[in-house]
Amino acid sequence: MERTTYAIALGSNRRGIHGAPAATIRAALAAVGGVVAVSPIIASAPLGPSIRRYANAVALIETRDSPPVLLARLKRIETAFGRRRGRRWGSRVIDLDIILWSGGAWRGPGLNVPHAAYRDRGFVLAPLARIAPRWRDPLTGQSVRHLAHKVDRPRLRP
Repeated sequence: MERTTYAIALGSNRRGIHGAPAATIRAALAAVGGVVAVSPIIASAPLGPSIRRYANAVALIETRDSPPVLLARLKRIETAFGRRRGRRWGSRVIDLDIILWSGGAWRGPGLNVPHAAYRDRGFVLAPLARIAPRWRDPLTGQSVRHLAHKVDRPRLRP
């Protein structure tokens, strides 16, 4: 497979073997490798039952890995960092998600690219817009900049 680019979302809200969440994100970037761009690390409110704030970032990486091969590699990194499967949206040492792929859309067992929920997550779109504002969603055709603007826009309540 030729080299392709992926947008990877990174999140952490619990100390791990590499230290505080921001340090864990930096260590995960080194473990993933192939990084060509990294957003600033931002703080965000948790989703679901967790009470700890998250550190979030997005990286663009280049690799020859297919989407399922990259997913398996990211899951191994999560495990090595101390991630344990458990309660949905609970606190976690590291979360690594494939958001976009320069090859377009991918659908397979346990993996959908683009990520199913990224269009509604400001903590993914804001960092992604800093490093890849013109990347287009392969399903909607909208740019990341446009998607980020839609998420941040105040909405009227009915």
